[in-house]
Amino acid sequence: MPNLRLLLIFLVLSAFMSSPFVLGTHASSQVVAASAVSRAEEVLASAYEAVLEAEGAGANVSVLVARLNEAGDLLAQAQVLYRLEDFEGAARFADLCGEIGEEVRIKALELRDLAVEEASQRFTWTMIGSIVGVVVILCLSFLGWRAFKRRYFRRVLGMRPEVGSDES
Repeated sequence: MPNLRLLLIFLVLSAFMSSPFVLGTHASSQVVAASAVSRAEEVLASAYEAVLEAEGAGANVSVLVARLNEAGDLLAQAQVLYRLEDFEGAARFADLCGEIGEEVRIKALELRDLAVEEASQRFTWTMIGSIVGVVVILCLSFLGWRAFKRRYFRRVLGMRPEVGSDES
């Protein structure tokens, strides 16, 4: 009987001692999940802004928008799991969302830089083409004017005054 009492006391004490431990673990996983969801939201917002900048620069961002939608779905699942108190699942989905968001942000910045560079090259070639076009038009106009002037003088100098029969 003393062993049974000792075992009962041990079980009661362990039940009371494990409760704060479980609550503490539960609370810490809740904090980790909340932090992961918050970070995923920030990364996703940053990725969205980068995609907007890339689109504004003229880049084709259709693939990035699809990836953003995928990350948004993962974030929504993370938030739902957080509300259902599945903190491990929420943290996992939030981390996946953060990874995709960071990937999209990096790719969007690369596309933006590439689009800006291409626009700069297009502008340079347009300016060169315009200057060459203006020079060609000026040269052809000058050559045409000289040809017209020669032809005109030849015709004028080739004319002879005629004396009319009434005047003599």
